[in-house]
Amino acid sequence: MEAKASSRLLSLDVLRGITIAGMILVNNPGSWGHIYAPLRHAEWNGLTPTDLIFPFFMFIMGISTFISLRKFNFEFSVPTLRKILKRTFVIFLIGLGLSWLGVSFGTYHALAADNLGFLERLGRSVTNFEHLRILGVMQRLALTYGITSLIAIFIKHKYIPYIIVVGLVGYFLLLLFGNGFATEGYNILAVTDQSILGLNHMYTEFGLDPEGILSTIPAVCHVLIGFYCGKILMETKDNQQRMLHLFIIGAILTFSGFLLSYGCPINKKIWSPTFELTTCGLGATFLSLLIWIIDVKGYKKWSVFFESFGVNPLFIYVLAGVMATIADGIHFSSNGVTTNPKYYLYNDLLQPVLGDYFGSLIFAVLFVFIAWLVGNVLYKKRIYIKI
Repeated sequence: MEAKASSRLLSLDVLRGITIAGMILVNNPGSWGHIYAPLRHAEWNGLTPTDLIFPFFMFIMGISTFISLRKFNFEFSVPTLRKILKRTFVIFLIGLGLSWLGVSFGTYHALAADNLGFLERLGRSVTNFEHLRILGVMQRLALTYGITSLIAIFIKHKYIPYIIVVGLVGYFLLLLFGNGFATEGYNILAVTDQSILGLNHMYTEFGLDPEGILSTIPAVCHVLIGFYCGKILMETKDNQQRMLHLFIIGAILTFSGFLLSYGCPINKKIWSPTFELTTCGLGATFLSLLIWIIDVKGYKKWSVFFESFGVNPLFIYVLAGVMATIADGIHFSSNGVTTNPKYYLYNDLLQPVLGDYFGSLIFAVLFVFIAWLVGNVLYKKRIYIKI
């Protein structure tokens, strides 16, 4: 089958869908104590399949940002600026909302022993912001999207590779001279996050927030790499050439990341430059493979499942986050014991039959399937919820 010239890449939707399904899968095991090794994040340095999912999505977001802003010819205008700022604000606010929902449920149950009336207990719960996480996955997406978009409309695109190089080299020097690769408390990332955000407003790992303040610098460069790959893809009309260009870029980035890791460890939690190079490279290579399979060879039937995730990615991700919070936060009595839907499904139904690890995995798979059911209805009805 000959390559077809098209500006639309089904493979991009499929890869986006694969990453969203993967994010939901790894975020919702039946038990955090029973997870198969490939579905765990690396404890500090290193890379697991799970560590690829979020950076893959950010790489794709960079490509999508190029495609989106191309409609406005990358020119500054008040409506374009308003659109960028509005989307940035909305995504960031949704991230805060997910954090708030979890804190509210936790506070409500913590106040159970205080003998408060329902309304007072509910009021205290929904107004408790003392442990609200300020940054997170959605907030990182918002900030990196916003900054990348502003760069795209204010700066000539030929300078973007230089911005990426300066950003990554500068960040590496910051890590090098600020003990950024150390897990102790004097790590410059940990000190910055704790000083500005405060421990109560962080998801703390080794004293720092994995979506923290300073690591936003390489995260922006990450999306910019995706943006520039989007430029190359959209300026190339033949899918075989698209595949070849992307494969070459992916090979160079992956090789560079692994080679430089001897002096700069691959580390997701600090979003090290080598982590970025390696994951962007692998993401580009994977997308190249999907272009060959789907857009060049035309093997599409297997990918229908992921398309349902790929056309409404952020909505389905947020929906899964709300579902997970509710499944863990709603308490009810079963045989005289207080439980919640998540605990009941895993501990009372799946784990006794399937065992600890496989039961935990099947719980996560069921969670993905429920999210897919919603996404599939939207997909079939051609309803696209833009966030």
